[in-house]
Amino acid sequence: MSTIAIYSLKGGVGKTTLTVNLAWCAATLSSRRTLLWDLDPQAASSFLLSNRPAGSKVRDQAQSVFAKDVEPEKLIEQTAVPRLDLLAADASLRGLDLLFHELDKKKRLQKLLVGLRKNYDRVLLDCPPGLTETSDQVMRAADLIVVPVIPSPLSERALAEVVKHLGAKVQVMPVHSMVDRRRKLHAEALARHPDWPVIPMASQVEQVTVRRAAVGSFAPRSAGAQAFAQLWQAIERRLAA
Repeated sequence: MSTIAIYSLKGGVGKTTLTVNLAWCAATLSSRRTLLWDLDPQAASSFLLSNRPAGSKVRDQAQSVFAKDVEPEKLIEQTAVPRLDLLAADASLRGLDLLFHELDKKKRLQKLLVGLRKNYDRVLLDCPPGLTETSDQVMRAADLIVVPVIPSPLSERALAEVVKHLGAKVQVMPVHSMVDRRRKLHAEALARHPDWPVIPMASQVEQVTVRRAAVGSFAPRSAGAQAFAQLWQAIERRLAA
């Protein structure tokens, strides 16, 4: 089993869209037994993938996996995508940083992931933004950290902070996200980093949040679907290296 964290110091960089589409690629294109573990209290990935009826009441229990030794398997739910399961987030995760600090267990998340090895080939973590106790747990547990970067100086600066914080602890894969090649700023950023994968800003990609489905499932020939597939292939190659 390999663990891939999708993480950014900044919000609003297309992190959730990236996570959901990569999870779909893992389950569908690579036929991997895949778990998306949503650690972001905004629960956007959970909203996009969960089969729960709209407006249904959800118990705030996501933090109990960390706080009460509740087995993650008890909270995992199937999605509409074959081979893709979801460990959903909820508002209880707002206190996760404080909980990790109080528990003083630096590898709590890593230990929980070890217990999932028998059931999954790939686990994708949708991480909250910021350098926090939660992000430190993620960085200890992940085999690869995928960082979406909008082509702008501030986003590149945020990436540099992440790399500095990590040192050589874990592999980092920057990905240019929400790219509009017609913009001079974007074109210049792509020219500085021609080896970074690119996810375009496209109407089909924006439809992910409306349709609550990966772009590959409803527009498989689109530029967005191809970009996510190519990125997933690059991730698989990186994990195999």
